[in-house]
Amino acid sequence: MAKSLIIVESPTKARTITKYLGRGYQVVASVGHVKDLPKSKLGIDLEHDFQPHYVVIRGKSKVLSEIKAQAKKAKAIYLAPDPDREGEAIAWHIAEELNGNAPHVYRVLFNEITEAAIKRALASPGTIDMKKVNAQQARRVLDRIVGYMLSPLLWKKVRRGLSAGRVQSVAVRLICEREAERERFEPQEYWTITAQLAGHTPPPFQARLHEIGGTRAEIHTGDDAAHIVHDLHDAVFTVSHIEQKEKRRNPPPPFITSRLQQESARKLRFPAKKTMTLAQRLYEGVDIGEEGPVGLITYMRTDSTRIAPEAVDEARRYIGETFGSQYLPEKPNVYKTQKAAQEAHEAIRPTSVARDPESVRPFLEPDLYKLYHLIWTRFVASQMTRGVDIVTSVDIDAEHYRFRATGTVQKFDGYRRVYSEERERAEATTTAESETEDTQEMRLPPLSVGERLAVVPDPEQGIVAKQHFTQPPPRYNEAMLIRELEERGIGRPSTYATIISTIQERRYVEKEDSRFKPTELGRLVNERLIQYFPDVFDVEFTARMESELDDIEEGTKDWVTAVKEFYAPFIKDLSNAEEHMESVKGKEEPTDISCEKCGRNMVVKWGRHGQFLACPGYPECKNTKPFARDETGAVQVREPETTSTNEQCDKCGSPMIVKRGRFGGFLACSQYPECKTTKPLTLGIKCPVSECSGELVQKRTKKGRTFYACSQYPQCNYALWERPVARPCPNCQSPFLVEKVRKQNGAVIYCQNQECGYQEAG
Repeated sequence: MAKSLIIVESPTKARTITKYLGRGYQVVASVGHVKDLPKSKLGIDLEHDFQPHYVVIRGKSKVLSEIKAQAKKAKAIYLAPDPDREGEAIAWHIAEELNGNAPHVYRVLFNEITEAAIKRALASPGTIDMKKVNAQQARRVLDRIVGYMLSPLLWKKVRRGLSAGRVQSVAVRLICEREAERERFEPQEYWTITAQLAGHTPPPFQARLHEIGGTRAEIHTGDDAAHIVHDLHDAVFTVSHIEQKEKRRNPPPPFITSRLQQESARKLRFPAKKTMTLAQRLYEGVDIGEEGPVGLITYMRTDSTRIAPEAVDEARRYIGETFGSQYLPEKPNVYKTQKAAQEAHEAIRPTSVARDPESVRPFLEPDLYKLYHLIWTRFVASQMTRGVDIVTSVDIDAEHYRFRATGTVQKFDGYRRVYSEERERAEATTTAESETEDTQEMRLPPLSVGERLAVVPDPEQGIVAKQHFTQPPPRYNEAMLIRELEERGIGRPSTYATIISTIQERRYVEKEDSRFKPTELGRLVNERLIQYFPDVFDVEFTARMESELDDIEEGTKDWVTAVKEFYAPFIKDLSNAEEHMESVKGKEEPTDISCEKCGRNMVVKWGRHGQFLACPGYPECKNTKPFARDETGAVQVREPETTSTNEQCDKCGSPMIVKRGRFGGFLACSQYPECKTTKPLTLGIKCPVSECSGELVQKRTKKGRTFYACSQYPQCNYALWERPVARPCPNCQSPFLVEKVRKQNGAVIYCQNQECGYQEAG
C-alpha cells in the first residue's frame, strides 16, 4: 500500500513526527534549503527583472534524489518545512524539483510538533503561499546584490576577505554611532544629599533632598552641597505629607521571538544565537523518557502574542488548581499584537502546561532546561492576575528644604508568584535629574503627618552629601541591541540572532564586558559605507525596505518593483564609490616611535585584524608591535596583553600565560626569556576523531599559512585549512561549523557534513 510522504527540514523533527503517525506515512528531512543562488557568480539576471537562478546546493543532490524516489511511490506529498518565509521557499524549491512527478502535493504548517497539531494540519492541507515565497526571494536577491557587488569594492579599497551585509552593516552603524556619542560625552558634576532619619517606630530610613524653596533641588558643586549640609545641622525634620497608592503590576505577555532573545540575554546570559538554537531543539522535539521525542514549545520565530484557545484553557485550569482562584483572572488575558505580526502564528509557549519544568528536567541538559523554564513560567504568568503593591511617598520638611522618601510593599504577588521580569538599567543617565529621580524602594516605618524625626547621630549616615557625575549612554549589550533593532524596524525577529553573530564573526564589532564596541576595522568600513552609500545604509531606508518585504508577503507590493527601487540608488552609489573612495591598502601613517631592531621610525599599517605598528624596513626588518592611541590621538606602544593560566610549561614547570601578538593569542612560559616555550591556544572545540581526547588548535606551516589541527599530533593527525567555528550546525547538530573566505562572495560559514549542506554568510 502506498504511503503518504511528509517532508520537513530537520532529522530531529522527522523523528518526532514519525512517532505520532502510523504506517501510512513516511517522514523525510531535506536538512534545510535544497536550492540557493550559485556561489561562484551573481546568479541574478539584472536585465530581466532580477530573476534569480537557483541551483541545487552542493551536497544536496543525494537528499533530493531520495526525496524524488520516495515521491514517485507516494500517494500524497505534504511539504512541511517551518511556517515562515524560509520554510515556504524550501517547500517551493522542493515542489519545483518534483516537477510534476507527484500530482498530489500539499503544504502543511506545524505551529507545534504535537500529535494533535500534526493530525489537524494533515486533515486540512493548503498550497504554497507564493506571496511569502516572493518576500523571501526579494530579501535573498537584495542581500546577494549588496554582498556580491560591495564585497569586491571593500577588498579593493580596504583589505581582502571583507564583506558587507545590507542589514548587518546598519547594525554596525548603530554600534559605531553609540560609541561616537560616548566619546563626545562630557560628564557633568552634581551632588545629592541624603538624611538618615528615625521616627517614633523603627527602623530608621533614608530620605533624599528633593526641593529647595519649592524648586527641584539641583546641586552642581561641592561648596553648594557643604553649605546645605551646614544649614541642616540644627534643622527640625517634620513629616509634612504622606501619600499611599496602590500600584497594579500587569503580567507580561507571552514571548515573541525578540522578547525571548532579550530576556534570555538578561536572565540567562545566553547570546541570541544560542537562544534560537536551543529553542529550535525544544520545538523540534526532545526525548523525555517513556513519552519519547516530544516538541516542548511552539514555533519559536513569531511576532504574534496570540494564544490558541485550548492552550489558554489548559493554562487557566493549571493556575486555578495549583495556585488558587485568587491567581486566576475572571477572563483570559489578551495581549495586543503589533500590526505586522502574522495572526496565523502563536506566541512562544509550552505545547502543554502539564509538562512543567521540573517534570522534564531529568531529560534536559542544563541550558535547555533553563530556556524551557523561562518560556514555561512566562506563559503561565501571562494568564495570571495582576500583582499589587502599596507605594508610600513621604515628604519631610526641614526649614525651606524638602526631603522625600519612597517605599514599596508588596500587597499581592499575583503573576510574580511564578515569574519576575529582568529590567535593563536606563539607556542613558546623562543628566542629574535622571539619577536624582532614581528613588530607592524601601520598607518605611509607620509615620504620621506632623511627626518630628531625628537625624541618626552618625557622621557617615546622618546628613551626607555625595558627589556624582553624569554617565555616557551605555554600549549596547545583546538585549539592548535587539530592542534597538526592533524599535527602529531593522531586520525581523527571525534575523536578529544572525545579525549579531555575523557582525562579530566579521570582526566589525567585539564584546567588552558583555557589551558591543566597534573595532577599528568596523569603524573604517562604517565610515566608508555611510560616506559613499548614504541611502542604502541609512537606518530609515533599511526600515522601509523591511516594511516593503512585509508588504510583499501581504500581497500589496510586487517584489520586482521593490528590488528595482533599491537597486537604482545602490548601483549609482557603487559607481561613485569605485571612482572616488580612498584606498587604505598600503597606506602608512608615520610615527616617531623608533624600531629597537634597526632604528627606523615605525609606521601604522592595516592588517587582517586591524592596525598595527610595523617597521618600514620590511622584509629586511619584520618587527611589529601593537599600539593604542591616547586622548589626543597620538600613537603609544602597547605591550602585548598577558593573562595567567593554570597550565604548566612542559619544559620547566612554570605557569603558562596568554600573550597577545600580531596574529592573536598564544600560550608562553612565564619565565621568558630564560624559557622560550610556547603553545597554541585551543579553540574550545573537541577533536572530531572518535576516541581522541585532543582539541583543535591553530597552527602555521613553514611558509606561514594558517591551518587547524588536533593538539594530540602526531598521535592524531586530524587537520583542516578552514577556520573552525565553535557552534553546532543548526540543521544536523555536527559539533562545529567551518568558515571559508572565497574570492567572489567573501566569507561563508558552512557545515562539513556533505549530506547536510547548511551554510550562511560569514
